Amino acid sequence: MSDNGGSAVGLLSYETLVHAVAGALGSVTAMSVFFPLDTARIRLQVDENRKSKSTPVILAEIAKEEGLLSLYRGWFPVISSLCCSNFVYFYTFNTLKRLTVSVSGKSRPGKDLLMGVISGAVNVILTTPMWVVNTRLKLQGAKFRNEDLQQTHYKGIFDAFSQIIANEGVGALWNGTLPSLVLVLNPAVQFMFYEAMKRSAGKGGRKISSADIFVIGAIAKAFATTATYPLQTVQAILRFGQYKGDGKGGVFSSLRNIAYLLMDRIKRHGALGLYKGLEAKLLQTVLTAALMFVVYEKITAATFKVMGLTKKLKH
Repeated sequence: MSDNGGSAVGLLSYETLVHAVAGALGSVTAMSVFFPLDTARIRLQVDENRKSKSTPVILAEIAKEEGLLSLYRGWFPVISSLCCSNFVYFYTFNTLKRLTVSVSGKSRPGKDLLMGVISGAVNVILTTPMWVVNTRLKLQGAKFRNEDLQQTHYKGIFDAFSQIIANEGVGALWNGTLPSLVLVLNPAVQFMFYEAMKRSAGKGGRKISSADIFVIGAIAKAFATTATYPLQTVQAILRFGQYKGDGKGGVFSSLRNIAYLLMDRIKRHGALGLYKGLEAKLLQTVLTAALMFVVYEKITAATFKVMGLTKKLKH
């Protein structure tokens, strides 16, 4: 055991790195394919005066008013943020997973959920500034129905960071952190269901196909997204930076802002207003997550095969 200690540590870091890179590449590939759906989703969340129509109609309206390329506005900052975010998440999740498996044996849904929450919290704290910037850039130049929303004028990612810090303070880069921390339940629940369904599908040594992975990933993400969507709407509004709240900092002020935005949404649009844009979000996030898991599994399997390694983690 002691002879293999050093190599075990090296193997641990190598395998975890493979999972992290595969997760990042999978998410970038999937998001690029379904990016216009995310454009429709964020417009419906932030622009209260835009009527909630079917996703194809919203996309057609945006393309007609702002040009076809507007559907991919903000692609680079979103992809950059997503790449970093998923790298951090997959690296943390798989590190914790290997540690718990080595200590206590098999994975369990409860453990997967806890690891997902911890990984999500680490991810939120490290990458929220990037998501704040990409939300601003994605909405820059948009033709809002709500005239109260102000246009931003950033020249790019670094200029956006610079202007936000100069005009709003460093703390503005972490706008929406509290709902984001609560929303770590989304990927945590997603991974818990994904791992549990994968274990069930692979019982008896059955080989899990790409179609199985796609369906499992889609179901897991659909459940997690529907459960947490109202907070995702609040998160998008806060990141956009147009809602100032009571101007105070701190956890209690953030909680008041979240409660106010949720109640205001219900007051203006009814309870279903909390789910405005859910159709576009489900289409985008479910299809993206499903494709991401397929690419992720293929990359990890191919990499381990090429390097002559076997996956030590049994799902």
